[in-house]
Amino acid sequence: MSQFIDPQPFESHPDNLSRSQLRKELRQQRRALSFEQQQQASEYLALNLLKNPDLHRARHIAIYLPNDGEIDPHLYLDIAQRKGIHFYLPVLHPIYQGKLVFSPYFDGVELIANRFGIPEPPFSKGIKRPAWALDAVLFPLVGFDESGGRLGMGGGFYDRTFAFSRLRPRLAPKLIGLAHDFQRVEALPTEPWDVPLHSVVTDRGYYRFKRSLPA
Repeated sequence: MSQFIDPQPFESHPDNLSRSQLRKELRQQRRALSFEQQQQASEYLALNLLKNPDLHRARHIAIYLPNDGEIDPHLYLDIAQRKGIHFYLPVLHPIYQGKLVFSPYFDGVELIANRFGIPEPPFSKGIKRPAWALDAVLFPLVGFDESGGRLGMGGGFYDRTFAFSRLRPRLAPKLIGLAHDFQRVEALPTEPWDVPLHSVVTDRGYYRFKRSLPA
């Protein structure tokens, strides 16, 4: 069961689209946004993140650098850093393939492009924070639905990194997806390895989901 704040009509997509086709269509839509539209979306996103109860007590938060039209969380980061909140960027683990660790992110930190062309701090420098030691994780979505189903880029990095949250949900960080509100669709097929979200925050509001706990 999900709780909606400021719900909007579902974006219409053909029912027979596969996950890869839907991913392509939604990515095209967000890349088509103008600079002004992205800037406005970032402002509204920041306001809604500040209101999200899943972040009220968080002091160590993972974030991302937007690309491919992803909604930009930088304004929220700037506001939250002034309140003493610490932020971290995901870094591809060079040994445990397909998993992430998290490196402190602040003004002036060195960034290099990973194999996907996404800037990240060098793995060899600085102290890394493991996934279980974060209070919350903000990560970009390609799509999401009213039940908390999500569509990512297809790499499975977050699913593998936070798979432990299925067994120990009370000790896991709050997993919060960020997206433009038009990326919400009526229903997404789920996979057994999908890690459930606590909430999704968009430029129009936020959506909180009840996560089932293991018996």
